[in-house]
Amino acid sequence: MPATIDDVLAEAARLLEPDRFEDYCINGLQVPGPTGVGTIASGVSANLELFEQAAAAQAQLLIVHHGLFWGPGVRRVDPALKLRLQTLFDAGMALAAYHLPLDAHPQLGNNALLARGLGAETLEPFALHNGQPIGFIANLPAPGAALAELASAAHTLTAREPLVFDAGPERITRLAIVSGGGSGYIDDAAQAGAQALLTGEVPERAMADAREAGLNLIAAGHYATETFGVRALGEHLAERFGLRHVFLDVPNPI
Repeated sequence: MPATIDDVLAEAARLLEPDRFEDYCINGLQVPGPTGVGTIASGVSANLELFEQAAAAQAQLLIVHHGLFWGPGVRRVDPALKLRLQTLFDAGMALAAYHLPLDAHPQLGNNALLARGLGAETLEPFALHNGQPIGFIANLPAPGAALAELASAAHTLTAREPLVFDAGPERITRLAIVSGGGSGYIDDAAQAGAQALLTGEVPERAMADAREAGLNLIAAGHYATETFGVRALGEHLAERFGLRHVFLDVPNPI
């Protein structure tokens, strides 16, 4: 029997356990579409350009990391949201989003994949959000890595030149990783014995925070650090159900 979108989303829910997380958004189906699915598209952020690419790829299901609906919900449909929704409706395409569950997953998550891409030997859960860890401490092979080596490896992995604050020890054996906007975990990283924190984007205060914590800080881009999980999820679901999967890149320097 051909797979349905309900089948695919049930597998995603089984893997990611979204109900464990008190998130900022709706995890799972955000906009309904057809019953059946032959092509899954994945991308980082729900926006018009991504929707148009997914429609051109003839996807029936689009899975994103950053969905359309955040906070308390929609108060009004403005022209931008109307056009985004109309594009989904015209294409007959469903939209699903997975945010913190896709940061936290130990195999398919952004942070675990970043850690392994940087050569981590073992991972420890890190960065509690309302009681649930969403990041990892990556234990690097002895004798560790110099900050410049890690920054270069992050550049290669993300295809983005990182912003680097040299504020900690010369060699790094424990690297805290929280993709996206994870600079709020600087103190937690220092207390966990990490010598550096890798995140996506940082606010102005992050430089002083890192210096005062004695912690190296690598900001490798919010978008660039969060392409990994949604692509891996799309690949897993496609393989599980015998579907076509396309990852759609809408590069963002932030």
